[in-house]
Amino acid sequence: MIQLTGQCQKDTVVVFIDKENLAKMEQSAKTAGVFKANYLETAWISEQDGRWKLFVGMGEEHLDKIQLKELAAKAVKECKGKEIHEFSLDITSVISKYSVKAVRDLTEGAILGQYEQKMFKKKESKEIQIEFCYSEKESLDELCTYLDETVSIAEGIWFARDMVNLPANRLRPENFAEAVADLVKGTAIETEIIHVDELRKMGMDALLSVGDSSEFPPCMLVMRYKGNPDSSRTIGLIGKGVTVDTGGYCLKPANSMLGIKGDMAGGAAVSAALYALAKNQVKTNVVVVVPMCENRISPGSMLPGDVIHSYAGKTIEIANTDAEGRLILGDAVSYAVKNEHVTELLDIATLTGAVVNMLGFTIGGAICDNDKWFHEFYEAYQTSGERYWRLPFYKEHEKMIESKIADIRNLGENHCGTITAGLFIREFAEKHPWLHLDIAGTAWVDSPIFEFQAAGATGAGVSTIYYLCSR
Repeated sequence: MIQLTGQCQKDTVVVFIDKENLAKMEQSAKTAGVFKANYLETAWISEQDGRWKLFVGMGEEHLDKIQLKELAAKAVKECKGKEIHEFSLDITSVISKYSVKAVRDLTEGAILGQYEQKMFKKKESKEIQIEFCYSEKESLDELCTYLDETVSIAEGIWFARDMVNLPANRLRPENFAEAVADLVKGTAIETEIIHVDELRKMGMDALLSVGDSSEFPPCMLVMRYKGNPDSSRTIGLIGKGVTVDTGGYCLKPANSMLGIKGDMAGGAAVSAALYALAKNQVKTNVVVVVPMCENRISPGSMLPGDVIHSYAGKTIEIANTDAEGRLILGDAVSYAVKNEHVTELLDIATLTGAVVNMLGFTIGGAICDNDKWFHEFYEAYQTSGERYWRLPFYKEHEKMIESKIADIRNLGENHCGTITAGLFIREFAEKHPWLHLDIAGTAWVDSPIFEFQAAGATGAGVSTIYYLCSR
């Protein structure tokens, strides 16, 4: 899909130009005074030898990682729009200005800029071949290392997008587990799918209380990657895997129903991140646990006011059946602690509408009870370019999920919903360093916000989790 060369050899060449370099260029009459190198501005010119050149403007300001991804994605979309499926991307000016590591952003942007939702109708698609050109030979080996690493990450993001975009009738819980198992086949990842009968024997009652509402049985996917057997550290990644969420008897409003198929974006993210870690043979130990189920209405569905059990032995008062994600994550976190002996925990979920109201569609919410663990996460999302905001919590927030009749309640008050949802999951972490990510706003866009996005799933969380586990 992408190869690295020293010279641009394709008939179409993309050149990134900032305003400073534009002033030094001798432009042809076709572009003089027309192309001003504004950020993401484009201009096509034909060369005398019949080749085409596409200028993409970099503007005059310093570009962040998101903007560098956008540059490459914009170039890909421009070429794709003209049905050009093979072209060269001259990355020399970007690397010279932003360092060798900028090839990560260009690679991710170029691959994700090609993404389209899978269509359930006949449509021909042709693979795009991109040639990255860089003239400084002494940096080619380092560039290749970063490029190859990022290709695996982008493949993971692509997979996560595909999973979230699938209609619910094409992705039942066991279908999801099998799709992930197929993805990681041939890597060093050990995969186990725990089916419903075994879940009953284990006492995974919180997961079953949700999953038993559907004729399509729940399951739990466990994946183990031991890339550093000499280390005592094992990171636990827990991802919400609700493949369809009606809200149960606390039924979602009609205008929210089209989004209920994507409530497994957290599970897709941790699975994809682990795939990239294994593909790149990163020296780290990671266990992924994804509880998978549907949340539907049936004669046996849980009801508001019910008290259920959990794998941890805690009793839970059900205040809202649409607060189901935290229930299944609680069981999964308990499993990771008790059975897999993880040393740190990260859980990720499309969990609350409150986080969307607070941070919108470009920033994820984060809650953490360990400053060292959060600092590692901060460094990871500085590398990935994703955006997160750490939310505070205090004793008064913990009291909001206290129950008068059970050990804990699955809903807080009418405010601080993102915080109390996260704190519910923390109750099952057994004092291990814990980090919670709420990607309800960032996992999906109806209309792309950035050039490297497509309508639908974004693959939120994959790259940041990869870099966190790579540290």
